Amino acid sequence: MNNPLRIGIVGAGRIVRAEHVPRFRAIPGVELTAVANRTPASSLAAGAELGIPRVFDDWRQLVADPDVDAVLIGAWPVLHAPVTIAALEGGKHVLTEARMAATAEDGRRMLATARRYPERVAMIVPASFSLWADATIRRQLADGAIGAVRHVRALWDASGPADPGDAWRWRRRDSGENVMALGILYEAMARWLGRANAVTAVTRYGTKPRLGPDGPFMADIPEHVLAILEFDGGLTATVEMSARTTPRDANSITFFGTDGVLRLDLAAGQLAIVPHGGDPAPIEIAADDRAEWTAEIDFVAAIRGERPVTLTDFETGVHYMSVLEAIDRAARSGRRERVRADDPGADPR
Repeated sequence: MNNPLRIGIVGAGRIVRAEHVPRFRAIPGVELTAVANRTPASSLAAGAELGIPRVFDDWRQLVADPDVDAVLIGAWPVLHAPVTIAALEGGKHVLTEARMAATAEDGRRMLATARRYPERVAMIVPASFSLWADATIRRQLADGAIGAVRHVRALWDASGPADPGDAWRWRRRDSGENVMALGILYEAMARWLGRANAVTAVTRYGTKPRLGPDGPFMADIPEHVLAILEFDGGLTATVEMSARTTPRDANSITFFGTDGVLRLDLAAGQLAIVPHGGDPAPIEIAADDRAEWTAEIDFVAAIRGERPVTLTDFETGVHYMSVLEAIDRAARSGRRERVRADDPGADPR
C-alpha cells in the first residue's frame, strides 16, 4: 500500500492506549501520526508514551491538519459531537468511542453531518461484551427455541472499584445523558429484540462523594436505574443497572418465552436454554458464530471500500442515544415516554 492511512487521536485515555493503539498498529498500511489530549502537557506525555510523532495542544489543530486522514475520538462524550462534526467537515473519516455523544441531540447533529458527506466513513466503536453470543441468540429467538418471546430481564452490576480517572462517567457536564453502561447494554439488546418505542424509568443518585482526580465530588449521574422498555408486538424488557446492588445473577440477560427460557450469563460466558418443565441445557456457540472486537479492522476496511459499516453506524448510535434521552425524561417526569423515532437529516448548523 503506497499511501498509508494516517490516523490522529483526540483523547488518548485508558481504552485508547490499551485497545485501539495496538490494534491499529497491527493493520498493514495504517499509521498513528498525531495526538491531542486534554492539555498540552498530557498531549506531550501521550505522544511520548505511545510513540506518536506529532503532538497538538488542541484538538482543533489536529482536525484541521491536512496530513491526517482519519480521526479516532477517545475523548469524553461531551466532545464527541464537536470533534466529529469538525472532522467530517474537514474531510476526515471518524471513529468515535462509545458512547456516541453526550446527548441524543448531539447524536442527531453528528448523523446529519455524516449524511452530508457520505463519502466519509462515520463509525462508533460497537458494544462488544456480547459479540461472542449475538449470532446464536438471534438464531435461537428467530427459530422459536423458546416459543414467542414475551419478556426480557437484564441485570447489570456497576459496583466495581472506583477509579478517580473515571470521574467523568459520573458528571453530567462530561457524560450528558449517558448513565453507566446503559447505552452499551441497550445497543446489544436492540440487536436481539429490535428497537424499543417507549420507556418508563426510575433512577436514584448516590449520597456519598466519589473520588476524582481533583478530590471528592458529588455525582450527578444516577448510580441506580430501573427501566421498562416496550417493543413492538407487546414485548417488554426490564433493565436493572446499579452501582449500589450486587445481585447474585448480575450481568445476565434472561429471555422468557412461551415455551421456555434462554439465559445469557455474561460473567460465566455461557448461554443456556431451559424448556418449561425441563432442566437447563447449555448451548454451544459455533466457532463461526463467535464474533470478537474488530472495530479498528472494520473502520479501515470501510475507508478502503472493502465493506460498509454495520457495527456501529451513526443511525444505530442515534437510536440508542434516543432511548437514553427517553429514559432521562421518564425518570424526571415520572411518566411513560415515547422514544423519538424521527429521521434526523437537517443541516446541524
